[in-house]
Amino acid sequence: MPSFDIASEVDKVELKNAVDNANREVTTRFDFRNVEARIELKDLTVTLTSESEFQVRQLQDIFNNHCAKRNIDLAAADMPDEPIHSGKLHSLPITFKQGIEQPVAKKIVKILKDQKLKVQASIQGDKVRVTGKKRDDLQQAIAILKQADVEQPLQFENFRD
Repeated sequence: MPSFDIASEVDKVELKNAVDNANREVTTRFDFRNVEARIELKDLTVTLTSESEFQVRQLQDIFNNHCAKRNIDLAAADMPDEPIHSGKLHSLPITFKQGIEQPVAKKIVKILKDQKLKVQASIQGDKVRVTGKKRDDLQQAIAILKQADVEQPLQFENFRD
């Protein structure tokens, strides 16, 4: 029976490369000369730190540009509205989500059921498995999900006949 998995993952290597390239750009920029400004990656959390809120916003812009170059979708990131101020530094933690959370998975299953396609969707941990009798039905399900408004970027993997 044909099937595929729906996942939502961030490539850790590409994320590390985006952080490294953004740090390299920060060290060459004139407006960050003699300023304590850094972009750090720990697990899946990127922390932007600088001396003022304006500079943190500039770091955010630099980081966003490097993420775009590396095909990292920022829709998978949890970002607070305001930087955190402690002491003389402002910091902005950006946390990337791995996997599909339960409410989003239920929304995906509901979208597929509402379309009345001949496919079955089941939640399996942090992924959603979609099975159907015909390959065309699965491809139609992928097309529908690509156009659906889901809070996370989706990847379609393990397509099997």
